Amino acid sequence: MNADTQLCGLDPDSQYVELAVEVFGLLADATRVRIILALRGSEELPVHRLAEIVDKSPAAVSQHLARLRMARIVTTRQDGQRVYYRLANEHASQLVSDAIFQAEHSVANGQVPAHHHKDREEA
Repeated sequence: MNADTQLCGLDPDSQYVELAVEVFGLLADATRVRIILALRGSEELPVHRLAEIVDKSPAAVSQHLARLRMARIVTTRQDGQRVYYRLANEHASQLVSDAIFQAEHSVANGQVPAHHHKDREEA
């Protein structure tokens, strides 16, 4: 097997394929996608602020964050009683962005989606 494909796991028979499917399954939830979108533009946010942004109860958001944390998609920092969440790396944000862009293509009806316009503002 080529050492380059071993390192990045992009071979069809890679050991990472099943793990990638698990990541897609974890992200197949609108609240989790919204949480990732909320975190991508900020350094870190506490649960109550994330709950406001995604319009869910803090308890529900905490449960979603626990799953994202177990999958190492988010990390935490505690400051006294408050816990702050941030994305562990840029990859979950990129996955969600690409999924949103693909969704834009799905409804574009032959038009050029907004993310392809050069003059669009960065989100």
